[in-house]
Amino acid sequence: MDTMEGNAHTAVGSQGVGRPIESLHPGRVTKDGAGVVLTRLLESGLQRRLDPFLMLDLFGSDVPEDYLAGFPTHPHRGFETITYMLTGRMRHADSAGHSGVIESGGMQWMTAGRGILHSEMPEQESGRMAGLQLWLNLPARDKDTPPWYRDFRAEELPRWREPGGAYDVVVLAGRYRHLQGPVARPTTDPYLLDLRWQDAADIFVELPTTHVAFAVPYQGTVSAQGKVIPTAHLGIFADDPENRGVLLSGEAGSAALMVAGQPLREPIVQYGPFVLNSDEAIRETLRGCGKNP
Repeated sequence: MDTMEGNAHTAVGSQGVGRPIESLHPGRVTKDGAGVVLTRLLESGLQRRLDPFLMLDLFGSDVPEDYLAGFPTHPHRGFETITYMLTGRMRHADSAGHSGVIESGGMQWMTAGRGILHSEMPEQESGRMAGLQLWLNLPARDKDTPPWYRDFRAEELPRWREPGGAYDVVVLAGRYRHLQGPVARPTTDPYLLDLRWQDAADIFVELPTTHVAFAVPYQGTVSAQGKVIPTAHLGIFADDPENRGVLLSGEAGSAALMVAGQPLREPIVQYGPFVLNSDEAIRETLRGCGKNP
């Protein structure tokens, strides 16, 4: 499942002005797991607009009490989770026998498929822990696929360094210039790019015109066509079949996660950690868990 495909090209500013920002959405500070403090940027109200993406959380704190309780064993079914660790260490263990530690700059990709139990617990007792977790839906035909998991160290993720050093682009999935991320999904074709500005610059990311797209700055000042996307806000780009990408401007020291993907246009029925295509499928899952639906 960790195949690579395509060879799209990106250029800085040469493909046009980029899609305009359609709307801005502030993140909602909440707690999840056993009490981890995080900012929820994408939840149920935006799932249909941002199909195939289901949820996006940004976490980051220097206070151990904000993260030490972690995410003890819990179930998932019907989608994939992508965790990108900006700073810190987190241990994963699951019912399929997978385990590993994701460290600063690394990525963890898990396919829950037909169902899995897993835990995500800090491997540190002090210092800063920060990162993002994105939920990517699976097409209906893949909801019952066997669980899959892989960790990627920071050095395994392709990185573009702009000549002159104005910015870097870490390619978690999708494509940037001649680089491809280590995981591809032909149906949803996700793009996950970590954009990091060393100097003020424009970054043009070419995307398929059919993809939904959004950006989340997690540091500094980032804008599109003069419209600032505040830190810890989700900026949704307008769908535009005539526009081949997005143009993001950043100040020195800024950073943002750029996300895009091909919509599935299938029913989305979510019950907590289960995302399927019908109420009956959810009821069947709950019966399988020994719960009365």
